[in-house]
Amino acid sequence: MAAFDKPRQSLIPNFLYTSKTFGQALEQVIREESGPSLSLTLQPENGFSKSSSFVIPAPSEGKKKIELHSPTYYAACTVGGILSCGLTHMAVTPLDLVKCNMQIDPAKYKNISTGFGVLLREQGLRGFFRGWVPTLLGYSAQGACKFGFYEFFKKYYSDIAGPEYAAKYKTLIYLAGSASAEFIADIALCPFEAVKVRVQTQPGFARGMSDGFPKLVKAEGVGGLYKGLVPLWGRQIPYTMMKFASFENIVEMIYKYAIPTPKDQCSKSLQLGVSFAGGYVAGIFCAVVSHPADNLVSFLNNAKGATVGDAVQKLGLWGLFTRGLPLRIIMIGTLTGAQWGIYDAFKVFVGLPTTGGVTPAPAPSPAGLAKV
Repeated sequence: MAAFDKPRQSLIPNFLYTSKTFGQALEQVIREESGPSLSLTLQPENGFSKSSSFVIPAPSEGKKKIELHSPTYYAACTVGGILSCGLTHMAVTPLDLVKCNMQIDPAKYKNISTGFGVLLREQGLRGFFRGWVPTLLGYSAQGACKFGFYEFFKKYYSDIAGPEYAAKYKTLIYLAGSASAEFIADIALCPFEAVKVRVQTQPGFARGMSDGFPKLVKAEGVGGLYKGLVPLWGRQIPYTMMKFASFENIVEMIYKYAIPTPKDQCSKSLQLGVSFAGGYVAGIFCAVVSHPADNLVSFLNNAKGATVGDAVQKLGLWGLFTRGLPLRIIMIGTLTGAQWGIYDAFKVFVGLPTTGGVTPAPAPSPAGLAKV
């Protein structure tokens, strides 16, 4: 037939994505297949004009892109934050459990290997994931606020500063945006963190979130859920400031000095590899900066009525800065690298660019505009 003589003809019928009305397209197909002997005219019915059409977009048109800094954009970043923080923290629950017990009972949990051995002997394999529910819920809520509000505050502070100063002081914008976001995120995280630490460091306290939450509230009231909020801010705000500011600058330097190809010409897999590498290096810095406060949070959530002074007196300054640090560097480095990888992978999935790697262009000065 004539239809098969045409070169490279699509296997999908034209009327499925044509811009013509459905009736006109169907008439054309019948005419092509049956020849000029058959004539078919479709008249408009039910008051619809002939211009009315039901159009299926052509395959080449693709899906609508998300506009940067729109409500949909911030919603996508929020979902990406939920996935990146919730899943990664849940995955490293065994490491976190050993770390918390090393901080609380260093005589029993002397190092990483003996810590895992003690847990295996006393609680079996199931013990390695004790507290995974409050971990998943808490860090999902934290990730939603952390990444969603970071993108919001970064744009907000950049607009206040103006294009010229936003480009000149971009690191200060990263620091301010991440600190503001983490302040909110920790309020969401704190109740879950309190339950998690009790479940992980006090065998017999509770099986998990469902019984641990009401038990803690009954014993200490709602205030007990937020007893560790100030130390949590002390741990998480410096951590997040380092996480975002160092990541943005590290990724920018990788694209500037290590990869000769501009970012927009790199493959998505290479861009995601850069995100993971930048995140891992940033995570090492994060672990060192936030570790003293992490020891405080573990101590206060484990000991009823304890104060910061009690923690410093018992742990000592050296112990405050170093106890459990090697394990935390491994955990936080891997965690942060995976978080940035997952977050940017989700952004790519929904059609958004990966984070960082492009230096903001300063606005032209008025004198420069006058010369033009």
